[in-house]
Amino acid sequence: MSGHSKWSTIKRKKGAIDAKRGKKFTKIIKEIIIAAKEGGGDAESNARLRLAVQNAKGANMPKDNIDRAIKKATGADAESFIETSFEGYGPCGVAVFVECLTDNNNRTVASVRSAFNKHGGNLGTNGSLSFLFDRKGIFTIKNEGLALDEIELEMIDAGAEDFEVDGDLITVSCAMEDFGSLNKKLSELGIEVEEAGLKRIPNDAKKLDIDSAKKVLKLVDILEDDDDIQFVYHNLEMTDELAEALG
Repeated sequence: MSGHSKWSTIKRKKGAIDAKRGKKFTKIIKEIIIAAKEGGGDAESNARLRLAVQNAKGANMPKDNIDRAIKKATGADAESFIETSFEGYGPCGVAVFVECLTDNNNRTVASVRSAFNKHGGNLGTNGSLSFLFDRKGIFTIKNEGLALDEIELEMIDAGAEDFEVDGDLITVSCAMEDFGSLNKKLSELGIEVEEAGLKRIPNDAKKLDIDSAKKVLKLVDILEDDDDIQFVYHNLEMTDELAEALG
């Protein structure tokens, strides 16, 4: 948990979210399209679409963009995306797990392989890193005057396992099977979720020196810049020293 939230905080402090807002919108729109194409355009009856729309709103995506994506997905000329993933090791043996949504698998395979090869990594077989990551529900909430002590017990009853407060953000985690019940509870409590989803959280972090860590993060940045890639997970330990070095 802490590794995930600390990395999110570091990226936020670097201004990466604002700098990559366009790419973030692209990734969210793809998730909306695949959710609507699979389960229909009604968010009330389509849980995956409801979550995608929730994340779009959390990212301040205009409602017109959301509506256009849903309409596009349910039209006759709807794009088809394939969900695929890649597992491998970056520099110094850091585990890297990549999740993709692509309309051209050959392009994505070539792009991911090239990124690993050029930046000191190597791809492995699917399933080779499953023992290093746990699937957890992760919720990011804006800490805007919330009385956390008063709502924490209710969230625990709904399945919350861990809370981490960092400035104006609260990160809440739960077991994968409790994701739906916790998401419902947050809605009932009137708590606006900035981002929610099932994430791969490393269960064993790898600590590196600053120079080696920067090489790993270079690979991560290259992968995250690829429009076909939705999420990149790794087990590099994000130390305070590394956060300071990244500025």
